[in-house]
Amino acid sequence: MFNRRQLRIKVLHALYALHADKGGSVEESHKFLQSSLEKTYELYLLLLLLIAELQDAAIERIEAGRLKQQPTKEDLHPNTKFVNNKPLRVITKSKELAKEAANRKLGWGQEQDLIKRLFKSLVASEEYLAYMANEERGFQHDRESLNRMFRKHIVNDEGLQEWIEEQSILWSDDLDLASSIVLKTVKTIAEDSDDVLLSDMWKEDGDDRQFLEDLYSKSLDLAGEHDALIEEAASNWDLERIATMDLLLLRMALSEARSFPSIPLKVTMNEYIDLAKFYSTDKSSAFVNGVLDKLFNAMTEDGTIVKTGRGLIG
Repeated sequence: MFNRRQLRIKVLHALYALHADKGGSVEESHKFLQSSLEKTYELYLLLLLLIAELQDAAIERIEAGRLKQQPTKEDLHPNTKFVNNKPLRVITKSKELAKEAANRKLGWGQEQDLIKRLFKSLVASEEYLAYMANEERGFQHDRESLNRMFRKHIVNDEGLQEWIEEQSILWSDDLDLASSIVLKTVKTIAEDSDDVLLSDMWKEDGDDRQFLEDLYSKSLDLAGEHDALIEEAASNWDLERIATMDLLLLRMALSEARSFPSIPLKVTMNEYIDLAKFYSTDKSSAFVNGVLDKLFNAMTEDGTIVKTGRGLIG
């Protein structure tokens, strides 16, 4: 589920939290790191559950129309295309999703006002109206339309995003990843599927999990050594004048360059420059670029950084 960029962000958050909490311990910081990964996976599951909740809202809307004292022709003969969307029905009836949600005590039971407001907004959206008006039927049409509604409207709803931010300070960063995995999950639903194939947190080979653990531990273990190198390379700056986020990014980049021979230096350089653009100051990306370029060259020459296999490319 997690890509390397997301894992770098998770490590950065954990290191920043440890730096900010003067009385915090490495053990507590590591627990925070693991917890943040679990929370991201829970967000993924909640978004899948949200899709199912919207089908329930659609059914309630149809039933309410039929129970009116003076129902209209549309109330008596409603358009049930959304309710009968085949991939949507698979998600709603998923035993695996229900089991995972129960184990983690996840659900939208306390947020019915949000669900109703989100559904009301959905039925007024261009994507929903176009889907309901389209006479085309078929599994592929249903699946593509469901993903389009989720991508363009549901996950971009301001009310939902505000709720997500209130639940976890980290979920705003996680939303894009969790949403992309939801879309991939829906795409795995086939016409003969009787359940949803949930994404695993980790790949079977364990490489990404090891990458996370090694990047975190090495960034801490080598911090003192790297700080001295950074201070020397940033000749016009001392460590006290370097932004905390920049210092953490530089420590991580140097640790990654030294600890993962198969990752090309160009990849590491670009990743941390991009993170500096997003998480630090306007001038940080240029600063991180300059320091890393200087140190990567020097450390490659003296053999501190050694690349093999794919790491030699670029």
